[in-house]
Amino acid sequence: MTLLERPLFYVGEHYVTALGLIAFAGLFATGLLIARILQSDAVRRFFSRFKIETKFVAVVTTILSLASLIFFIIGAINAAGIPLAWNAPLPAIKLSLVQIFLLVALLIAVFWISSRTKRFLFNRLLADSGLDRSLQYAISQVISNIVLVVGIFIVLENTGIHLGALTVFAGAVGVGVGFGLQNIASNFISGLVILAERPITIGDRVEVARSTVILTSDNIAMIVPNSKFIDSPVTNWHYSDPRVRFRLPVGVAYGSDVNKVRETLIAAAREHSATLSDPEPTAYLEKFGDSTIDFELVAWTQEMSYKPRRFKSDLNYLIYKHLTAAGIEIPNPQRDLHIRDGVIKVKTIPDRHTMERSEE
Repeated sequence: MTLLERPLFYVGEHYVTALGLIAFAGLFATGLLIARILQSDAVRRFFSRFKIETKFVAVVTTILSLASLIFFIIGAINAAGIPLAWNAPLPAIKLSLVQIFLLVALLIAVFWISSRTKRFLFNRLLADSGLDRSLQYAISQVISNIVLVVGIFIVLENTGIHLGALTVFAGAVGVGVGFGLQNIASNFISGLVILAERPITIGDRVEVARSTVILTSDNIAMIVPNSKFIDSPVTNWHYSDPRVRFRLPVGVAYGSDVNKVRETLIAAAREHSATLSDPEPTAYLEKFGDSTIDFELVAWTQEMSYKPRRFKSDLNYLIYKHLTAAGIEIPNPQRDLHIRDGVIKVKTIPDRHTMERSEE
């Protein structure tokens, strides 16, 4: 027996040699290296070629890297002289290591099939069905959820984890965590209600003080709990009609021809290509303010309702252009002072710099 094969210490009934420790270190280092490689950008780009979503690719590469690390760690333990059978059930668990790896792989496959089912239905099968686009998305989402739930049940049943045993666990902890999960259940059910009733649909512009992702005009994603759409007021710009009315206040100087102002404002609104002719734009004389005669330009649009700030800016540019061309003044705030009796003497007070120069 060589020096490397001599026992260094015992673990239970098994002894560990120096050669076993070297093999353990080599396999463990190999596992770490492969785990790092699986997390690299090159591997992510490889999976992206199969049209897999970025988030799903991140989950898959993470699971694969952990699985490879576990695989080599177990191999290293065996190489060190401590046998750990792959097919033997683990302590207190009826599953072996091979079955656990198979369970994880099948669950990943179920999630991938569910995601692909949704994409296939929404982008291909239902794309030319003539149904409303939001209804197509609702159908795709519901079927995808059904595939996910059924797939998980089938995988668990076929790997030896019977659902009957899970009911005991669910009953034991359900009362304790029920209050903590009520918001999750509420959001999930609210999501189903939104898909069924469709108070908001894809492409709608909404204002709002499990979740819906809203992309703002600044390209910022807001994750809003679904329950907010059910029990809170929601302003939907495109619920029943994509046409939206915009109101722009305009103040002109006293003495202006109000009829001419009205015609000028309407002409400014009509010049914009996105302004609808039905309903046609109009202008209202709102009130006589302190410094201005206040008008309100009302214009309808369908195309620019997705860019309200841009549309208002365009109209303001056109309003200024037409008012300037018509010689209509947009005044600064001003006050008229009337002296009824007496005389007011105005005295000029030199500033500090003038006083300093005079003293010099």
